[in-house]
Amino acid sequence: MRPLKLTLSAFGPYAGRTELDLNRLGSSGLYLITGDTGAGKTTIFDAITFALYGEASGETRSPAMLRSKYAEIDMPTEVELTFLCGGKTYTVKRNPEYVRPMKRGSGTRKQAADAELYYPDGRSVHKAREVTQAVREILGLDRNQFSRIAMIAQGDFLKLLLAKTEDRQEIFRNLFKTEYYQVFQERLKEQSAACKRRCGEAENSVEQYIRGIACGDTLSPEAEKAKTGQLPAAEALEFLRTLLARDQAAQADVEAALSESERRLAEVNAGLERAKAWEELRTRLTQARKALSEKEPEEKRLRAALQAEEERQMEYERLGGEIAALEAQLPEYGQRETLRATLTRI
Repeated sequence: MRPLKLTLSAFGPYAGRTELDLNRLGSSGLYLITGDTGAGKTTIFDAITFALYGEASGETRSPAMLRSKYAEIDMPTEVELTFLCGGKTYTVKRNPEYVRPMKRGSGTRKQAADAELYYPDGRSVHKAREVTQAVREILGLDRNQFSRIAMIAQGDFLKLLLAKTEDRQEIFRNLFKTEYYQVFQERLKEQSAACKRRCGEAENSVEQYIRGIACGDTLSPEAEKAKTGQLPAAEALEFLRTLLARDQAAQADVEAALSESERRLAEVNAGLERAKAWEELRTRLTQARKALSEKEPEEKRLRAALQAEEERQMEYERLGGEIAALEAQLPEYGQRETLRATLTRI
C-alpha cells in the first residue's frame, strides 16, 4: 500500500484544509517524517490510519480527540486519502463524530461518524463499519497490524520486535499473502498425520496377524520367535510368506481332493437315484402281480359265465327263429278263427 494524496480538514493541529501530495515522494523506499516536537508528525500517522480504519495510529488518542481545537466552528473535520494497492487506486473519506453548529438558527448538533470508499471501477462503500471491513480486505491487515508494519510511529517499532512469534507470523502472512501456503502446510500436516495413523494401524494389524500364527510342525520354533518379536519384521514377513505358500499348496490339495470326492458323491447319488427308480418299479410290478393273482378266480368265474351265456345265446337264437315262424303263421290262425266263428253261427 502506498499513499498518494492526503487531505486534512480541521484535524488535530491542522485547523484549516491541508493537502499533502505524497506521490511526489516517489514509488520506492521508505518515507521518514521528521520535525520538532508538536510539529504534527504523529497527526499524519493518525490521519492516514483514521482514514483507513476509523482510529488513530496511537493507543492514547480516540477519534473524539481528533477534532482540531483551533478550527472555525463551521469547518468540517474529515480526512481524505487516495492510496495505491495492488496496482489499483482507491479513495477513502472519513469523518469522526464531533459537534458542529446548526446550519439554520443557533445552537450546535452532533455530527455522526461516517465514511466512504471508492473502488477503481467506480463502485463505492458507505458507512464506517462497512468501509473499515472493505479496507481490511483490500490491504489484508487490520489496524493493529497496519500500525506495526506500514507506518511505525515513535517507539512503536519496538512493539513489532517484541511481539510474539505467532503475532509476527500473522502480520507477515497477511502482508505477503502467504496464507495459502499455510493452508497447504496444514493440509500436508493433516495428510502426514493420516498416513502415520494408517501406518500405525497397518503395523498393529501385522503384529496381530503375527501373534496369531499357528503351526504344529517343524516350523513351530520359528513361529514362536515371530510371535514373541524375536524375528525382525522382514524375516517375520518372509516366514509368513513361507507359511502362506505352504498353506496355499495344502489348500490346493484339499480342494482337489474335495473336488474328486464331490465327483464321486455325484456318481453315488446318481446311482442311488437309479436304484430308487428300479426299486419303485419292482414294487409296482409285485403289486401288479399280486393284484392279478387275486383277480384270477373272478376271471375264471366270469369266463365260465361268459361261456354259459354264449351257449344260451344259441338257444335264444333257435327260439327266436321258432317265434318268428309262429308269428308268420298268426294271420292264418286269425282267418281260421273267423271261419270257425262263422260256421258255428250257421
